[in-house]
Amino acid sequence: MPRATALPPDAMITDPAVERRPLSSSVGAYLEAIWAAAGTGCASTKEVAAQLSVSPASVTNMFVRLRADGLVEYERYRGASLTRRGREEALRLVRRRRLIETFLVERLGYSWREAQEEQRGNGPFPSSARFAERLAEFLGHPECDPHGHPIPGADGAPAPEN
Repeated sequence: MPRATALPPDAMITDPAVERRPLSSSVGAYLEAIWAAAGTGCASTKEVAAQLSVSPASVTNMFVRLRADGLVEYERYRGASLTRRGREEALRLVRRRRLIETFLVERLGYSWREAQEEQRGNGPFPSSARFAERLAEFLGHPECDPHGHPIPGADGAPAPEN
C-alpha cells in the first residue's frame, strides 16, 4: 500500500479558522495512522495495529467506532479508508504535529528524534520537563503568563505573587 508522506495541495478542505470539537487522542492517533498507512486508499487492520503497537482486535473495534462516527469507511477483512471528514481531521492533526515538531527542532534545538519522542503519546502538545525548560529559555524565563498569573519555578516552587 502507498505511504502518505507529503500533504497534497488540496489538503485543507475546510476553513482552518473554524474550530471543531476536539477528538480524543486515541481517535486522532487512529486517523493519523490510517492516513499514514494508506493516504486516500485503504489501511489494513494489521498495518494500523503495527503502527500503533496495539492488537488487531483493538483496531477492529476502533474501526467500527470510527465508522459509526462517520470518520471512516470500514469493511471487515478489507480495512478502513478515511471519509472526507476523517481525512480533514487527520490532515488537521498531521499539520499540528508537523508544525510543533518543526518548532521544537528549529527554535528549541531538539533533534528530529527528540521532537518525535516528545510528541509521542502527548496528544497535540509536548509536555515533558525538557520541553518546559527549553520553552522557558526561549521565552526569556517569563515570570507571569499572558493573564498576569505567576508561573511556578522549575523546581515546583510557587511563583512569588506580585
